[in-house]
Amino acid sequence: MTIILDIKVMPNASKQDVILDKSGKIKCYVRSKPEKGKANEELIKYLSKTLGIKQSDITIVSGHTNPLKKIKIATELNKKELLVKLGIDVQDTFLGK
Repeated sequence: MTIILDIKVMPNASKQDVILDKSGKIKCYVRSKPEKGKANEELIKYLSKTLGIKQSDITIVSGHTNPLKKIKIATELNKKELLVKLGIDVQDTFLGK
């Protein structure tokens, strides 16, 4: 299964974290600076470790130089399971179920 997530990356953060903001958008905080792809690399490593999947299963589809990114994740998890693994507690209504 392939899942596409829209994620806003927040570089130069004091810690790594993933949250769902008040508007329902996913934000990922990374420590790296947004230069030479460092924040993108950290994002992929963080998602890989948190989800327990290979880094090669995560691809930035768009937004390589923009904080707003489309991330493609190849996983056996459904979207709700994936978000829960990221620490985001969501209800079925948010997921369109």
